[in-house]
Amino acid sequence: MEEAGAAVATAGEAELNLSRLSVSPETLELELEARGEERRGAREALLRLLLPHNRLVSLPRALCSGFPHLQLLDVSGNALTALGPELLALSGLRTLLAKNNRLGGPGALPKGLAQSPLCRSLQVLNLSGNCFQEVPASLLELRALQTLSLGGNQLQSIPAEIENLQSLECLYLGGNFIKEIPPELANLPSLSYLVLCDNKIQSVPPQLSQLHSLRSLSLHNNLLTYLPREILSLVHLEELSLRGNPLVVRFVRDLTYDPPTLLELAARTIKIRNISYTPYDLPENLLRYLSLASNCPNPKCGGVYFDCCVRQIKFVDFCGKYRLPLMHYLCSPECSSPCSSASHSSTSQSESDSEDEASVAAHRMQKVLLG
Repeated sequence: MEEAGAAVATAGEAELNLSRLSVSPETLELELEARGEERRGAREALLRLLLPHNRLVSLPRALCSGFPHLQLLDVSGNALTALGPELLALSGLRTLLAKNNRLGGPGALPKGLAQSPLCRSLQVLNLSGNCFQEVPASLLELRALQTLSLGGNQLQSIPAEIENLQSLECLYLGGNFIKEIPPELANLPSLSYLVLCDNKIQSVPPQLSQLHSLRSLSLHNNLLTYLPREILSLVHLEELSLRGNPLVVRFVRDLTYDPPTLLELAARTIKIRNISYTPYDLPENLLRYLSLASNCPNPKCGGVYFDCCVRQIKFVDFCGKYRLPLMHYLCSPECSSPCSSASHSSTSQSESDSEDEASVAAHRMQKVLLG
């Protein structure tokens, strides 16, 4: 590999690497014009052009004529404030990498983008690390997009029109100021990877359960206080990231325990030891109290509780791939409970008690109380 600063051609001249050249933008423009002239009679077309970290403030004019077959263009790490009309000349472009520039103001994208051939050809677009405060409307017309990255911008919201991108498989919007997830996001049938970490999101719409292709959902470092139980319908989900949310922090913090009263201790003793009594032995209020006993969900315990219990959050494996916080209640701090006991689905309690933590099936995790 040649040192940075030299033009590198690889894969039978299919790729031209002009990254990190220590030259002025004007000199780089001349270099590109010369390379474009060379390519006109070449047998193999130039498919990939790498121009990152060259202090570019605008796209080179040479793109208009010298690179008609280009499929990948990388202009990351420059000082671009706009992607000019030169971009529209690349009618077969499939991948555009323009991260870590200064894009985001009016005119950041070329006029006519939605009507250009790029609407049908562009599949991967990376605009992360720029200054966009909203998703440009023209981007929402790029119907062939499979991957869209707008992380590390200043986005305040996700437009409902995101549902127009029906081919989208990966959406990266981490590191913005997004507060809500629009339910229209659930109308993307091919979406497999959704990254919304490091935002200000307070809730997850239950409609996301319709994303049947979703495999990875990143929601860490937001303001989530609960999850909709419908999230359990995402049967193909392999990764769910929730760290740094109040739903995790708060429940860990609030796991406190107040000792039971003498009344409850006496009532527990009666229930646990099966001490017999009749309606004529006790006052009506005590009979009513004894009827309110709840069984401890730990099958190895056999205890009961009334007013006093321990709230426990267990981060359990769901589908064997990711960890989900489930709330359940124990009779005392000493009572450790496998996650199978937290699951009270339509199956019988005896069946629930017979399962251990390692064998809990995904369909049994029905009780998800996080708020």
